[in-house]
Amino acid sequence: MSPIFLSRLVFDLIAAGLLLFGLSYWWLGNVAHEVAGTAMFLLLIAHNVFNRRWYGTIAKGAREPRSLFNIVVTFLLMLAMLALLVTSVLISNALSGVISPYAGFTVRQIHTLAAYWVLVIVSVHLGLRWPMIMGVARKLTGITKPNAVRTALLRVIAIAIAIHGVWSSFELAVGTKLSMQMTLDWWNFEESVAGFFIHCLAIAGLYMCLTYYAMKWLQARKRRPRSAAAVAENVHQ
Repeated sequence: MSPIFLSRLVFDLIAAGLLLFGLSYWWLGNVAHEVAGTAMFLLLIAHNVFNRRWYGTIAKGAREPRSLFNIVVTFLLMLAMLALLVTSVLISNALSGVISPYAGFTVRQIHTLAAYWVLVIVSVHLGLRWPMIMGVARKLTGITKPNAVRTALLRVIAIAIAIHGVWSSFELAVGTKLSMQMTLDWWNFEESVAGFFIHCLAIAGLYMCLTYYAMKWLQARKRRPRSAAAVAENVHQ
């Protein structure tokens, strides 16, 4: 496996970690929050530079449902990230040293809205790439043969994470944040710091599982008509 490819995965993993840290604003404080956000955007720029060739394949990939969905998700992620970046600049005061006249309550609400949508869309983005991620994991761990017990265990873990993700969505009041509703239901970091990150990871796992198994279901549906046509052709022969 190419060292450059592994380095790209490490950078992407760090960027995802910085996103989670950025969500914990009331634990980090403003300065650490802005530093984490700035580092995340720098890594995001690097991610797009590494994957610049993908943009040239958009016209070709738009014909397949999975590729079309991937294109839509990617551009939604770009829009959410752009909203996050613009509002970050408007409300930033720790790194710039200047208090913006636009740093009002509404802009901060939009910033929170964009941040939680980024969490959801990034999770869907990862769910589309889960087969590739699992392939990398198999190579790194030296797994070469399928194992029914291991597969069943991993599916049970995935279901458990998804169920936890549903519960975590209520615990963090994600629905109100995704719809930009007024809420005072914020996580109490004095009680638990780890609990917040566990809930965020469970929510990410929920959307990753939903995306991965939805794609598998669509692929299975796509194969069924072909299989039925092949059976009918054999019968007529």
